[in-house]
Amino acid sequence: MKVILISDLHHVGHRGDVITAKPGFARNYLIPEGLAVQATHGNLKWFEAQKKKIDEKSAHERQAATDVAMRLDGTEISIRKRAGESQTLYGSVTASEIASALAERGFEVDRRRIDLEGGIKTLGEHEIRVRLHSDVVAAVKVTVVAETA
Repeated sequence: MKVILISDLHHVGHRGDVITAKPGFARNYLIPEGLAVQATHGNLKWFEAQKKKIDEKSAHERQAATDVAMRLDGTEISIRKRAGESQTLYGSVTASEIASALAERGFEVDRRRIDLEGGIKTLGEHEIRVRLHSDVVAAVKVTVVAETA
C-alpha cells in the first residue's frame, strides 16, 4: 500500500516521502495515528498545498526541542538500585525510572524518547541519549549507585 508520510518516522522515512508499507501497518498504525495518508492523486495535491504549513509546524517543534535540549544536555541524574557484589544490578534501570528522575528536575520527557542502547545493568556512570525530535538529541549522564539496606 502506498502512503505519503506526514511526519518523519525513525527507520521508515521522512516527511513527504511516498513509501510502500504493508497494508496492516498502514491501516492500523500510520493512518490512524495521523502519521501518513494514502497516496492517491487527491492526497498528493492536498499534501503539496499543506506542505508550507507542515514545514512551519515542524520548524516550530524543532526549535522547541532544541531549546529543551540545550537545557537538558549534560544534565546529571542519580538512580539508586539494588546491586550484587559484582557491581551488577538485580534487574536494570528502565526508561520510566529515568523519565521520573528527569521529571523531578523539571524536564517532562516521554519514556519512549529515551534510548538506553541495550539497557543499564551495572553500577556507575552511563551516558544515554534522549531523542527530543527527529533531528535533536540530548545527552544525559545517569549515575547508578548501590542502594543501601
